[in-house]
Amino acid sequence: MSKSKTLGVLGNGQLGRMFAQAAQDLGFAVVVFDPEAQKAGALSPAAQVSDAFINADFSDTAALQSLADRCAAVTTEFENVSADALAYLAKPSSAVLVAPKADAVRIAQNRVLEKNHFVGCGVPIAPYVVVDSQQQLGSVPDHFYPAILKTARMGYDGKGQVTVNNADELRAAWLGLSRAACVLEQRLALASECSVLLARQVGTNGKAHMIHWPVQRNVHVHGILATTEVTCSPSASQALLDVALTSAAQKIATDLNYVGVLCVEFFILADGSWVVNEIAPRPHNSGHITMNASSLSQFEAQVRVLAGLPLVQPRQHSCGVMLNVLGDVWFDDASSQADEQPREPDWARVLALGTADVGVHVHLYGKTEARRARKMGHINVTAQTLAVARDVAAHIQKELGSVPN
Repeated sequence: MSKSKTLGVLGNGQLGRMFAQAAQDLGFAVVVFDPEAQKAGALSPAAQVSDAFINADFSDTAALQSLADRCAAVTTEFENVSADALAYLAKPSSAVLVAPKADAVRIAQNRVLEKNHFVGCGVPIAPYVVVDSQQQLGSVPDHFYPAILKTARMGYDGKGQVTVNNADELRAAWLGLSRAACVLEQRLALASECSVLLARQVGTNGKAHMIHWPVQRNVHVHGILATTEVTCSPSASQALLDVALTSAAQKIATDLNYVGVLCVEFFILADGSWVVNEIAPRPHNSGHITMNASSLSQFEAQVRVLAGLPLVQPRQHSCGVMLNVLGDVWFDDASSQADEQPREPDWARVLALGTADVGVHVHLYGKTEARRARKMGHINVTAQTLAVARDVAAHIQKELGSVPN
C-alpha cells in the first residue's frame, strides 16, 4: 500500500483496533507501533487487525522514522504515549500529519498543566492546589477538606487518586504516592458525570472545522466507566446544559489548537452548576455509543481527520446505552480469587434480546485472557427512546450475570 493510503497508530489496545477497522473500511492500510507485541501469548487487540506491526520502543528514533516513511498520518490510541515520539514524527522532513499534536498531549498528560489550560480558557473547574513538596502540604486550609489527591501524571480509571479528609490523611496519601507531584481537588457534591466528544481538523488553508456529538451521560463504578447514555430528545433544561458543555469543550479544543478526536469530561454538581474534570486526547470509552447510534462514529471521524476527508456534523439517529463489558462477567460472583475459572459469556442469549426496533451490538476486543476489571468489550443498545434502550440494557446486565455495581 502506498504511503498516501497508509495511516499509523501509536498503541496496541482496543481503541487502536477500532481505529484500524474504521480506516480499513475507508480503504486505508494501518501500521501499529507499540513496544509490546503480545500479551498473554497472543497478539494484542490492534496488532490482530493491523496491516503491519512495528514492535519498538517509543524512544527508538530509527523505528519511528520507519513509521514516518510508511505513513501519511499518525495518531495515538492512549494518552500516556510519548509526547516526544509525536514531536519526532511531526518534524517537517517527515511530511507526516500527526494528530493530536505533541503539545496538546503533554498538557493532557499532566493535571497541573491541564488545570492551567482550563483556567486560561475561562471554564469553571473544581478548586484545587498543587502539592509537590512538604511545604505545600501544610498550606492547605482546613475548609478545603474533604478533597481528592490526584497524581499529576499517569492516572486513569481511578488510579493514582486518594480521598483525604484532613491534613494527616493528606500527608499519608502523598507519601503513599511516593511524593509524586499531585493536585488536590476540593471534593464537590456531584449529581452526575457527562462527556462531550468532538473532532477538529485544520485544512491546508489553516481554517479549522469542528464537529461534535450529543452530550453523553456516564456512570462510573470503582473509577471505571460502566455505562454511557445518549438521547435524541433531551428535555429543555438538559438541552440548555448541553449547549453550555459543548461550548466549553469547543473552547478548550480551540485554545489548544487541537487536531483530532477529543473527549472533555464534566462533573454536574448537586446545585445544577458544572465543572470541567479532564480531557482525553483520543477517542474515548464514552464515545463507543457513536459506533451504532450515530451517522458517524468517533473512529471514522479520527480517520477522516488524519486523511483530510470531510468532517460532517453527525446525526444522532438512535437513543442508546453503552455497557462496558469487563472481565468480571467471565466469572461467577461466588467463585474465589484463588481458583476461579473463566467461562465465555453466552453471547447468543445476549444478541437474542435484540428486536426489529432495538439493536443489540456486541463489540469484543480480541483479548484472550479475561481478568476482573479488565475491559474486554462493550455492548451498544440502540432504540427510538432512551427508556426502551435502558430496559433492554438492564436485561443484558441480568443475562451476563456478574456486573460490577
